[in-house]
Amino acid sequence: MGSSVSDTRPRADARARRPIIGLTTYLEQASTGVWNVPASFLPAVYLDAVTRAGGIAVLLPPQPVSDEIASAVLDGLDGLIITGGKDVDPARYGQEPHPTTDTPRLDRDAWEDTLLRAAIDRELPFLGICRGAQVLNVSLGGTLTQHLPDVVGSTKYNLGGGQFNSITVAVEEDTQLGELVGASVEAKVYHHQAVDRLADGLRVTAHSDDGIIQAVELPSVPFGVAVQWHPEETGDDLRLFAGLVAAAKEYRA
Repeated sequence: MGSSVSDTRPRADARARRPIIGLTTYLEQASTGVWNVPASFLPAVYLDAVTRAGGIAVLLPPQPVSDEIASAVLDGLDGLIITGGKDVDPARYGQEPHPTTDTPRLDRDAWEDTLLRAAIDRELPFLGICRGAQVLNVSLGGTLTQHLPDVVGSTKYNLGGGQFNSITVAVEEDTQLGELVGASVEAKVYHHQAVDRLADGLRVTAHSDDGIIQAVELPSVPFGVAVQWHPEETGDDLRLFAGLVAAAKEYRA
């Protein structure tokens, strides 16, 4: 009897393949060609950053979720990115919405909260970006400042019109973030909310010069970093994505 295909086909070494990084996505009304429909999408700069850093990007659109579904999704991943987007529902941290707060995306809030909690439980490496940092803080019991102009007296963190501002962020020593980017970083920002009361277990790892928290991390896991800025917008600076990909390789091994 001849050998089957499965007996003779070379098998790829799982340790040698690029790690698979899941990225959460928007779910918004979108237009393309003749269509105007609810659609899952994510700016391509996120995908480019992951692939250029050596990962394989997989999109994770909002959908009905349970602990079992989250576990099944994470079984196929080596790392997770909670991406930017609309404001987290203030009801999740016990507040009424500010007049400027976005209409909540309840499906995305539930999806990302459940994925992130499951990732923490299994110590899957994760990176939070902008909204992702806020999701992390709220998921672990913290709160947000809903409108930073009320606190800092300017719109420097959100110029509007899709225009990113550049600010200098000071990074704490002896942190995962500091190991990746050094003592300071020029950060591209586009947000009107930020971490207020820090959740138990998180560590603040970066501030702007007015004291606004710009990054946090979760020391209880091998790699759990979240930044308030948009590293995907910084061109060739892939250090945060490279750090996640390296941690994802270690996790898979």
